[in-house]
Amino acid sequence: MSRPKVIVTRRWHPDVEAVLTERYDTQLNQDDHPMSVSELQDALRSADAVLPTVSDRVDAEVLGADNIRARILGSNGVGFNHIDLDAAKAAGLTVTNTPEVLTDCTADLAMTLLLTVARRAGEGERHLRNGEWTGWRPTHMMGTSVTGKTLGLIGMGRIARAVAARAAHGFNMKIIFHDPYPPKAEDIADLNATQCASPEEVFAQADFVSLHCPGGKDTYHLISTAALAAMKPSAFLINSARGDVIDEAALVQALANGEIAGAGLDVFEKEPAISADLVAMENVVLLPHLGSATMETRKAMGMRVVENIDAFFAGETPRDKLV
Repeated sequence: MSRPKVIVTRRWHPDVEAVLTERYDTQLNQDDHPMSVSELQDALRSADAVLPTVSDRVDAEVLGADNIRARILGSNGVGFNHIDLDAAKAAGLTVTNTPEVLTDCTADLAMTLLLTVARRAGEGERHLRNGEWTGWRPTHMMGTSVTGKTLGLIGMGRIARAVAARAAHGFNMKIIFHDPYPPKAEDIADLNATQCASPEEVFAQADFVSLHCPGGKDTYHLISTAALAAMKPSAFLINSARGDVIDEAALVQALANGEIAGAGLDVFEKEPAISADLVAMENVVLLPHLGSATMETRKAMGMRVVENIDAFFAGETPRDKLV
């Protein structure tokens, strides 16, 4: 009996690629280039399973390809706004993602952004590497204390709760949050967290606003000119969720006008394109979408995809099935 054909859209952890190659008729993206619309359509026509990542836009155009052979999209990542789920369902495709396995890693990265921008660490390293440091002095590069401050979370899912635990127990931060689908009381019992009725209530109180909501039409440009104006001038915005949650033009304007103190960003509205204005700002920390980028986590994510497609081809329901 022939093995199902699997096409992997980008290079994955080598251990995961080895498992896929052993179990399936696997086609790897050897040069790791971003696949075009036509390449993704060809993959859907020629494979039984296509394994995209969050950088692949599997939209209605891609899924509108004729003679689709694929039966499952095993996406490598927890977010799924890069896939048109309605179009995938209409095309008869099962779609899975990889929740849970990247929670701690992404929470660590969110705290990295928060600490780095608050303490001006990125700016300080550039200052030193550029040979500009002349020695310690009392007023040099004074940043903002983190311990005891108020952390406001937009979204209170697994990653947000992991960030809250680090902030509350590690830095004695007060936790406030807004989520239209709040967690169970027992899931946040040890955080002493206060639920806010609206995002605006979070914006008004928080010293740090950290975004942990999904992307998509419901949260598109949630951080708007009005939202930024509602934040404290001393507040910092942290985004390790999805780039299109922030109106980047509005953020640039707010930073330039001193409406907020700074931002730490791991994701961007039009990535991999980055606003030149953001790059030029010293009070902004910019990372190249590193939220889940540890060897351990990327392997776990890939193996979760393998688990999902194994279940699918065995005639079972994958545990991470979205549609």
